[in-house]
Amino acid sequence: MHLINFKNLTGQQLAGIIDKAIEVKQNPEKYRMDLDDKSLAMIFQKTSTRTRISFEVAMTQLGGHALYIDWRTTNFTMADIYDEMKYLSRNVDCVMARLKKNADLQIMAKASRVPIVNGCDEKYHPSQVIADLMIMKEKKGKLKGVKLVYIGVHNNVCNSLIEGCTKLGVKITTVTPIFNELSRDEELLEDARKTGLYETTLNVRQAVGDADFVYTDTWVDMEFFTDPKYATEKEKRDKLMMPYQINKELLKESDAYVMHDMPIHRGYEISRDVIESLKSIIYEQSENRLYSAKAIILKLLGKY
Repeated sequence: MHLINFKNLTGQQLAGIIDKAIEVKQNPEKYRMDLDDKSLAMIFQKTSTRTRISFEVAMTQLGGHALYIDWRTTNFTMADIYDEMKYLSRNVDCVMARLKKNADLQIMAKASRVPIVNGCDEKYHPSQVIADLMIMKEKKGKLKGVKLVYIGVHNNVCNSLIEGCTKLGVKITTVTPIFNELSRDEELLEDARKTGLYETTLNVRQAVGDADFVYTDTWVDMEFFTDPKYATEKEKRDKLMMPYQINKELLKESDAYVMHDMPIHRGYEISRDVIESLKSIIYEQSENRLYSAKAIILKLLGKY
């Protein structure tokens, strides 16, 4: 079993991972040695803070070992990905890969003898969204019937939110003036539409009116945010997206919790005062990456 996205998971299976993450969070000692003598290879083609830290600490706290692998220092840069993964998967019990292309992750999954976890690619970010759904359940006591509004660029996180929410009975509305074409997955969106739980609009004020959670993300992918070659596109996006910033004015009549998957670009997709407001659950949300990582690894290694 791999975790590339949520397509091969039922709503019940996804709910089980979320419930396990909450249980692990509440009873960490119970799982202290569950992965004794197990190893996780962590392959990073993209930069990372939360994904690296959460999976590495998760393995340590579960009694296992995490091996950090920088893509640039390996032969993945010059050899066939299939061949390299054939070798790597003979040495470890699980692989978490954070890559630029989902197509490369799919090749890894075909070659691997062990489970693969998608640590983020251009299409999906399932490990992030399990943590997101976890905090939503903790705050509301349930997921079915809860309303989430995602405001920003339609990207990989947005895809996984749509997929995860609609499998679990969460109503999700997206306000996405820009669509990252590399993230487009029409099959995922069509399946979501059929549930009646997914809709999209540009009326941001109406969308947040009865929201339980308001979620945003960077307007510019992290690898391009400081790239001078991307400066013109960044300026264009900032201008187009500024009316959709999460700020006190937008939320003045809303009682919604505020979420962000980080890294945050203060003053762009979200204002400084909202980040530090009493309704912000951003840092608790990011902390949950640790517990969701534990639940994912335990599930893929057959520990529950």
